[in-house]
Amino acid sequence: MRLIWPWQDRRGGFSWLKAGTFALMFVPPIWLIDQVAAEQFGPVPLGGMTYWSGLWAIALLMLALAITPAATIFRWGQLILVRRMIGVTALVYTVAHIIIYFALRFWNFASIAHEMATRISLILASIATLGLIALGVTSLDAAVRRMGARGWQKLHNAVYAISALALIHYLLSPDVYPEQFLMSGAFFWLMTWRLLDRRGRGTDAAALAVLAVASSVLTALFQAGWIWAYHGYEPVQTLRENFTTDLGIPPAWQILLLGLLIAVAAFARQAFRLGASGVGARKTG
Repeated sequence: MRLIWPWQDRRGGFSWLKAGTFALMFVPPIWLIDQVAAEQFGPVPLGGMTYWSGLWAIALLMLALAITPAATIFRWGQLILVRRMIGVTALVYTVAHIIIYFALRFWNFASIAHEMATRISLILASIATLGLIALGVTSLDAAVRRMGARGWQKLHNAVYAISALALIHYLLSPDVYPEQFLMSGAFFWLMTWRLLDRRGRGTDAAALAVLAVASSVLTALFQAGWIWAYHGYEPVQTLRENFTTDLGIPPAWQILLLGLLIAVAAFARQAFRLGASGVGARKTG
């Protein structure tokens, strides 16, 4: 068995895409260390470290799910090369999140076990973690050969359910964070895009623009509904916060902007291809 380093392609050559992605995977922990050193997490830095390590784990899961849409829309098949790396990094961050959480609880395993057996958010997190570990240990090429491509794919389709469970765990946090709804909106976009792609509309600029608007509206409504149901805040007031930047750019607008940028990029690519086809046709004629 030949060892392939994270910066190498399957033939053993240097890959700028894989090397760059590998380097970016170290940015969150470097940022986290810097925040701790600067005392940005207050007197109990493990609290901030627990939150951000969990958020980065979920964000990387979303990024792994975004590889297929990006590769399809932008016709950049090489992106598939880094999907496994991103997924494995999400697992590493998840394990780090758990270790930091244990440290925050002073390694009191009796108390931790009680929480994991009685708190629904931790039960869901445990299931998601076990699923992610199963995907991680079967991510090697040897596992693909042993399981067969079809069996391997069926197992790894569980990433959608795992991501949903991780997201619900995040939403069940005792506090309200805008990133909860940014991740929720992104998950809706990613899942709905797959439905569009099955209908042959995954690269259609108009469909992507509609998806951007729908994802934005759903993000705003979901945020208002969840905060009302789980925290008791007035939905109308939460919806009004989408029209102020006092707390930063609201998640719904971030989803809209990102979705529209993707739609514009898809439109530009379609226009370029049509233009190139027209030039080719004129030259042939």
